[in-house]
Amino acid sequence: MKKSIQTLFATALICAFSLTAHAQPVVKIAVVDLAKVFESHYRTVEQMAKLQDDQQKAQDELDKMKKELNTLAESYKSVEEQSKNPTLTADAKAKIQADMQTRIATLNQKNGAIQQFFQETSNAINQRANNFKSMLVEEISKTANEVAKRKGATLLMEKHPLFYSDPAYDITDDVIKQIASERPATTTATAPAASAPAAAAPAAGSPMITVPGVAPKK
Repeated sequence: MKKSIQTLFATALICAFSLTAHAQPVVKIAVVDLAKVFESHYRTVEQMAKLQDDQQKAQDELDKMKKELNTLAESYKSVEEQSKNPTLTADAKAKIQADMQTRIATLNQKNGAIQQFFQETSNAINQRANNFKSMLVEEISKTANEVAKRKGATLLMEKHPLFYSDPAYDITDDVIKQIASERPATTTATAPAASAPAAAAPAAGSPMITVPGVAPKK
């Protein structure tokens, strides 16, 4: 029976290591769950709360704009019904049609403003969230490296890409403790945010401002 590619690859690695082991330092591996550290970080809790507040304010403004649009649409429908009156004179009908054209232009302008507000606000909030994540992950990585070196590790790996790792290699809790010990005394202690329930699905054509990992307040 032919050996699988995975078996051949593993065998090649073992042979290569056995040929060079005498010339290489002993490898001591450490594993860290960056996602767990990120989620439990006190700055993440604070930042997500701020983003959630800003998200809700933006959503409230968006809902207000949509309500105004609906009011304009209802007003247009009322004028449109008037235009169907068979008793209207030619002049009266022309005035109503001109009024309808003006209202259509206003509706299109309002709808465009809503779409622009939605796009710009969503992009801004998501950009803030991404910038914060990149910055904090970099800081967490530095702390993880310090903890790994202190424990004598020569190789630090992120946990999620791995299929399996022995818990003895995991330094995640040590990294979390290190970060907690460096927390400024002026920072208000806050419990990690629980997973927020999913928001109700919006009606078709009704945009909702969302941020990955942040659920809008109800």
